[in-house]
Amino acid sequence: MPDPLIQLADDRRQARESDDPCAGLCTLASLNDAGWPDARTLVLRDVDGRLAVFVNATSPKFAHLDRVSVVVWLPTINVQYRLRCTTSPVPGRLVAESWQLRPEPPKRMDWLYTLQQGQSTAIASRDALLDTLAGLALPDPLVAPETARGLFLNPEQIDRLDLGMDNGVHDRRRYLPGNPGGWIEEVLVP
Repeated sequence: MPDPLIQLADDRRQARESDDPCAGLCTLASLNDAGWPDARTLVLRDVDGRLAVFVNATSPKFAHLDRVSVVVWLPTINVQYRLRCTTSPVPGRLVAESWQLRPEPPKRMDWLYTLQQGQSTAIASRDALLDTLAGLALPDPLVAPETARGLFLNPEQIDRLDLGMDNGVHDRRRYLPGNPGGWIEEVLVP
């Protein structure tokens, strides 16, 4: 049986080669305290051969990321993936290593969340945010704060929708875990 995670990796590679702006992103959705779905765009990373996202533990969403839905949309190849996942923590060593690869502004933001004000909290204005950010006393050397977290995405169901079929009829497939460690493929009516 085909492995949808290998197909996803191949599709993301093809999208990156086509300069797809979405090839490194995903939309992650969870339920908040009130039961409302919350979705946000995150960088989708490959860590130790697994899919992962990085977040900050000061965010209200962090408490709700044990079960998530993830959408990967690759417009240059006209393919969408939907994944239902549980999550598990990325080891701290890998978080620290991956954190060093981040651009400077997100690194400063992680420290702002940790030292000054948690993610998603209200602030007086954008100017106040930028002033607070500029005035941060950062550690030297600059390392990941203790609030930086990584979560492996552990897919329990994967849907792949190919919108680029020559005959105009989309190709939709669902993959469910099979035994031993493989996947069961189902063709779905799109």
